[in-house]
Amino acid sequence: MTRPARTRTRRTMSSLAGFWVVAAVFTTVTAYATIPTPLYPLYQAQDRFPVPIITLIFAAFAVGVVFSLFFIGHVSDWAGRRRMTMIAVATSALAAIVFLTWNAVPGLVVGRFVDGVSVGTLTAAATAHLAELRRSARPNETAVIAASVAGAANLGGLALGPLIGGLFAEFLPDPLELPHAVFLVLFVAWLPVILLVPETIDPTKDRPAYRPQRLAFPPGGGSAFAAAGVGAAASFALFALFTSLAPTFMHQTFRVTDPLADGAAVFAVFGAAALAQIVLVGVAQRTQLTIAVVCFAVGLAAIAVGALLPALPLFLVGGIIGGAAAGIMFRAAIASAAALARPDRRGETLALLFLIAYTGLVVPVLLVGVSLAFVGEITVLLVFTAFVLVATVGAGVVMRGHSAPATARAQRQGSSGADHGQDSAPSAGTPTD
Repeated sequence: MTRPARTRTRRTMSSLAGFWVVAAVFTTVTAYATIPTPLYPLYQAQDRFPVPIITLIFAAFAVGVVFSLFFIGHVSDWAGRRRMTMIAVATSALAAIVFLTWNAVPGLVVGRFVDGVSVGTLTAAATAHLAELRRSARPNETAVIAASVAGAANLGGLALGPLIGGLFAEFLPDPLELPHAVFLVLFVAWLPVILLVPETIDPTKDRPAYRPQRLAFPPGGGSAFAAAGVGAAASFALFALFTSLAPTFMHQTFRVTDPLADGAAVFAVFGAAALAQIVLVGVAQRTQLTIAVVCFAVGLAAIAVGALLPALPLFLVGGIIGGAAAGIMFRAAIASAAALARPDRRGETLALLFLIAYTGLVVPVLLVGVSLAFVGEITVLLVFTAFVLVATVGAGVVMRGHSAPATARAQRQGSSGADHGQDSAPSAGTPTD
């Protein structure tokens, strides 16, 4: 009876080591998702397609994410976190192969869709896996640490991708092939390492009949979850602006044609989002949301004014401030959703949150792409920033109102709150307002 247990121990790493491996894998997959951002002008020059095609290619990625979140994102609750992580990494490898062998417009659309499926498959599974591994390694630690690492891995990877793509385009040969080849090697190398990560779900238990993602809010938390979803979607809409159309604005409005500059601009926005999550990890959530609302107002105003003048430094500073706000609100949305989730449906609840969030990538980008065929990019940008401002400020205010009751519930429930992904009581180190 004891022999299998000893064998399993020898074949897996510790929960803490597994936690950091999953975070690194998560970062690698999300970084690859934004590698093409500074390369779009090169693809455009190669195939001579118009700007709306760029939005179509980008939207294919977002559609892939939404598709996989709806059909696959919740499966890790019963199929296992590790198994779904391996499937996601293998799917990213397939996307890299598509890019390497078929870089015409149809191939770009297919490759981006496949890569989106990978990100959607991994996002909820990895976020839930990180929370469970961290709780196993540090049972008395507040759940906010795992949520912050998950958010930083997600947004940090998205930040690194454009910078890496810009560096390849600026300094290395074959920028439309070499990045995909390098990441293909990385994905293949990760697969045997993931096998050593402890599984936190028992895949031998009775499996429920398959169904797509349940489109239902957690019981008793409808308004709180809705606010978290709107905040996450609006935050992702800001990210969508920079990952899909920032190079176009840089080239046409600010006359900057350097791929590295394109990548650095997107890196700065996502990097600010990831850094803000880390810097404010010990700050009460209500205070974080106040900071996010103020930063959204300042950042989006600076983006709009910078585009009107035009003034590139002001545009970039606005993007950095807005990116920090988006990172804060995104982390708060993850924590809120995890706090509302039942333990046996954590992956399902997070998958629904990310499904809503990634809708913020699809819909605005498609609308922007269509609008650019009829009106100028400055007008489109102004309308876009106004929409994001209203959505983020409104969601932030509502989320802030719900954060105090959530903290009170966590304190009453004591240690059980950690099992539901809630912040633990102040005695565990979480500040309260």
